[in-house]
Amino acid sequence: MSQLEQKNQLLFTQQHLANERTYLAWIRTAIAIIGIGSLSSSLHFLIGDTEKMASNILALIAGSGAAALGVLIIIFATYSFVKNKKQIETGVFYMTSFPALATSIFLIILAIVAIAYFIIEWLVLI
Repeated sequence: MSQLEQKNQLLFTQQHLANERTYLAWIRTAIAIIGIGSLSSSLHFLIGDTEKMASNILALIAGSGAAALGVLIIIFATYSFVKNKKQIETGVFYMTSFPALATSIFLIILAIVAIAYFIIEWLVLI
């Protein structure tokens, strides 16, 4: 590697490190979402009333949906990390909002499923 290439790499060290921190934050978020989905689904079948088919289905949708969302976030994060790395190296940067928007939409859908699950569970207690 020539001295000019080494100097250019040092100039962009902060950007590369910030890109890596962002990637790791997305990965931590994905792990948390997968864990919460697994925990909520497991708790339903360990503690909940499993005789109600509607709540069983919603618990399965919430658990598997959280796992699918976690995998999707990992894919988005990895793609974004590689794309940003190339853009930092070439000095051209184009921001994309699709991964963040898609994650938000899927989280809203999972929240709606969770709310429906809680409504069904609480109706039995009333």
